[in-house]
Amino acid sequence: MVAAEPGTLRAVGSGLGDEDSTKRRQIVDGARRVFLDLGFDGASMGEIARAAGVSKGTLYVYFPDKSGLFEAIVETEIAEYSKELYNFHPERPVVETLTEFGRAYVQILCRPGGGSASRTVMAIAERMPEVGRRFYNNVIAHTIGKLAAYLEARAAIGDLAIEDCRLAALQFMQLCQGPTFMPFLFQAAPAPSAEQTAEIVASATRMFLATYGAKAR
Repeated sequence: MVAAEPGTLRAVGSGLGDEDSTKRRQIVDGARRVFLDLGFDGASMGEIARAAGVSKGTLYVYFPDKSGLFEAIVETEIAEYSKELYNFHPERPVVETLTEFGRAYVQILCRPGGGSASRTVMAIAERMPEVGRRFYNNVIAHTIGKLAAYLEARAAIGDLAIEDCRLAALQFMQLCQGPTFMPFLFQAAPAPSAEQTAEIVASATRMFLATYGAKAR
């Protein structure tokens, strides 16, 4: 079968009703488990059908091939990330905003399945670059942009001294995720506890303000 074009996740079965139907979600959830356990190459449509509790015929009604299924998983992950509402109101104090964002960001990255989803996308990005780019643009770059816009607003009123707010946003996110997400991603450590996350984010916030706080200049 021919792989579905990127972004056309319902090339087959487009007349089945609501895209987020129970059956479709059941298949996507089953496929996610198989991809995470076996990788893209090791996963077969038969194994995915078994994991989802459907027949292969039903599976092919919804998705033409593994590529279409994998893209559906990525799109689902993007939608889950998009539900997280970070409070970047420009009038909020910097320490409060960075602390709250940092904790929520780490929690999302290190939630069960979160690291595995990112790891799976990274593993397939070279073969399916459009999928990797879309995940990055809609999840990572989008979050960087929202934080950067907040930092810009605070810099404009003199709370921060930042020349490149997008770079600063990325740096803060890396300060938060380096000690938490990287060990979790490579299965070297479990997800950090709330206490560990709070300590790491507090340290990241102090380091960030030591460099970009207006008083540091």
